[in-house]
Amino acid sequence: MYNKLISNIKPLGFTWETLDPFLFCVHHADHYPAGNDELGPAESLAGRNLGQDFTVKDGWRMYHGEKIPGFPAHPHRGFETVTVVLNGYVDHSDSHGAAGRYGNGDVQWMTAGEGLQHAEMFPLLNKEHDNPLELFQIWLNLPGAKKFCKPHYAMLWSEEIPVCRENDTHGKTTEVTVIAGKIGNVTAPDPAPDSWAADEANELAIWLIRMEANAHWSIPAASFEVNRSLYFYRGSGISIAGIPVMPYYSVELLPDQPVMLENGDKAAFLLLLQGRPINEPVVQHGPFVMNTFAEIQQAYSDYRKTQFGGWPWPRYDQVHPAGKGRFARYANGLEEER
Repeated sequence: MYNKLISNIKPLGFTWETLDPFLFCVHHADHYPAGNDELGPAESLAGRNLGQDFTVKDGWRMYHGEKIPGFPAHPHRGFETVTVVLNGYVDHSDSHGAAGRYGNGDVQWMTAGEGLQHAEMFPLLNKEHDNPLELFQIWLNLPGAKKFCKPHYAMLWSEEIPVCRENDTHGKTTEVTVIAGKIGNVTAPDPAPDSWAADEANELAIWLIRMEANAHWSIPAASFEVNRSLYFYRGSGISIAGIPVMPYYSVELLPDQPVMLENGDKAAFLLLLQGRPINEPVVQHGPFVMNTFAEIQQAYSDYRKTQFGGWPWPRYDQVHPAGKGRFARYANGLEEER
């Protein structure tokens, strides 16, 4: 315990540790070069472990992609993904026929539930200049009663995600993008219907915090029962409840007291994850998260038998046409464009 308000200060890696009800968070930050006609990098891929390229080389990774960076078709069951794209684009395709392209502030909320396959590819749309990509993918657990719910996919478009802005006594501004939860009268868009976030009593929050240089801001208190973690992923240094914290470190916060943030001499960027714990056993094996090992075995068996609906797309690394803008097409045939 560092003081009464914060504890467990630790450095961040590629995968960030989280507290129940979250499973983990991954921070992708890749400075991709200009794209080619296939929406992959217009650079040689020699020397990369294609299919498993997680080592940063020349500032970027291909991940599981072999021509286009990203994650070709793979299955999930028993949890949710919340994908927050800060910069760049993601192409979504799934086994229910849904699809989309989103980025530059958009958020995709996907409930895997009883099971689906999806692809998450990173199309390099700009052929003349670099294609930087930065995103968070947050894995949020489902309680046992909801692990076999119907899969669901929704877009939270950047234009619809509210921002809370507060000035301190010196006029310095802090902006909080409220992806889930609420701050005062600022309430996030509705989450997925079977999500742990759908019940306000669970006080689930996903906030992106941007503080102007030298700004002060107090994180409001929540209930004592919730878990609350703060991830400082960019800036020059910040004081949290009087304790100096360096960039790319996380802290756990006492939730039922306000916590003062005092920023340094550069803009600071933080992610806050909060929620009442589910307090159930968690058994994770690869892409499946269940309550028991027997349920994991059943997930693999069901996937072998059904492929969770099969794969209706011509490619496992499916991307959409280069000229297509931001859009979402849902399993019921409804399509929206931005």
